Amino acid sequence: MIDDSATNPYRFALFALTSLFFMWGFITCLNDILIPYLKGVFQLNYTQAMLIQFCFFGAYFLVSMPAGRLISKVGYQRGVVVGLLIAAIGCVAFYPAAGMREYGLFLGALFILASGITVLQVAANPYVTLLGSPQTASSRLNMTQAFNSLGTTVAPMFGSLLILSGSGETLPSQQVANDATAVQVPYLILAAALALIALVFANLRLPEVSQTDVAQTEANSKTSAWQYPHLVLGAIGIFVYVGAEVAIGSFLINFISQDHIAGISEADAATYVTLFWGGAMVGRFVGAVVMQKIAAPKVLLFNAALACVFLLIGMLTDGSAALWAIVAMGLCNSIMFPTIFSLALTGLGKLTSQGSGILCLAIVGGAIVPVVQGAMADTWGIQASFALPIICYFYIAFYAVKGHRPVTSAR
Repeated sequence: MIDDSATNPYRFALFALTSLFFMWGFITCLNDILIPYLKGVFQLNYTQAMLIQFCFFGAYFLVSMPAGRLISKVGYQRGVVVGLLIAAIGCVAFYPAAGMREYGLFLGALFILASGITVLQVAANPYVTLLGSPQTASSRLNMTQAFNSLGTTVAPMFGSLLILSGSGETLPSQQVANDATAVQVPYLILAAALALIALVFANLRLPEVSQTDVAQTEANSKTSAWQYPHLVLGAIGIFVYVGAEVAIGSFLINFISQDHIAGISEADAATYVTLFWGGAMVGRFVGAVVMQKIAAPKVLLFNAALACVFLLIGMLTDGSAALWAIVAMGLCNSIMFPTIFSLALTGLGKLTSQGSGILCLAIVGGAIVPVVQGAMADTWGIQASFALPIICYFYIAFYAVKGHRPVTSAR
C-alpha cells in the first residue's frame, strides 16, 4: 500500500497529471464560447449550434471503449501522449476549417479534439486512482479534478478576449470570412501547448503502475469489467451526474433572467455561471481535504442529498432564494464525478482500463439529459423541469449508500 504522505514517491507524477486535468477542463469550457460565436458567424439556429456539444460528447460515446483497449496495451503514460497528440491535431484542424468557412469542418475538427480529450480521460483518471493508497483515491482524484474546474473558470476569459472581442453583434454575410478566422490563433496556441506537453510526457520517467489491488484474485476470475455490478451502476451514476450538471448549467442563464427570479438581462445573468463553476472548483479542493478524514461514500451521499434540497428550493420559491439555490448546485456537484469514478473502479485490477473506458462512455449523458429536460421545460416551464435532475441525484444517493459496494462473492 502506498502512503499518501510527503514521502509519496508518486508526488511528481501526480503533479504532472494535474496539468492535464487543467488543460482538458480549459478546452471543454471553450465550447461555451464557440457556440454563440459560430452561431453568429454561420447564422445557425439553436439546433445546429447545439451540434457542437453533440459532437463533443458523441466522441466520448464512440471513442471511450477503443481508448480503454489502447491503454491496456500501451500503458497509461503512452496513452496520455497519444491523447495529447490527437487533441493537438484537432486544434490544428480548426485553422483550415476557419479558412474554408465550413461549419461541417469545424464539427469534424471538434470531434478529433474531443477524441483526444477522451483518450486523456480514460488514461489519466484511473492513473490518478492507482498512484497511491486505495483508501485516498477519491481524495487524489478530487484534487486533480479541482484543477480541471480551474480550467473551466479561466477558459471563458481567454475565449472572450481572443475570440469574442469585437464580435458581439450579428455578423453581415460579407464579414463571415474575416470573423471565422478569429478561432485560428487561439486554437493554434492550444495545439502548440498540447504538443509541448505531449513531448514532456513522452520523456518523463513516470511509474509504471500495475493494474492490481486488494481485489486481484477476483479480478483475475473475470474477463470483462461489465461483470462488476458496482462498475455498471457507477457508469449509470456518471451518466446521470454529467447529464444533470450540463442541464443545470445550460438552463442557468434563462432561469435567472426570468422576472420572478432576478429579472436581469442574460448578459448580467451570465456572471452567475462563473459562480456556478467556481463553486465546483472550491468544492473539489475542500473535498480533497475532507475525504482524507471522511469516507468518500458518506461525502457523496451528503452532497447528493443537499443537491436535492437546493433543487426543491429552486423549484418551489422565487427571487434570491431560488437564484442562489440553483447557483449553489455547482458546489454540490463538485466532488461527484471524481468520487463516483474512483468508487466504480475499486477492485477491477487488470480490468481497470476497460472500466475507465466504460465510465467515460457514460459521459454521453451530457448530450441526452439536457434534451429531455428541455422538452420538459417547453411543456411545464424551467422550474418544473428541475424535477429531472432531482431524480438523477436520488440515484447518486443510492449509489453512495449501496450501489458502490463491490460484490465479493465468487461465481
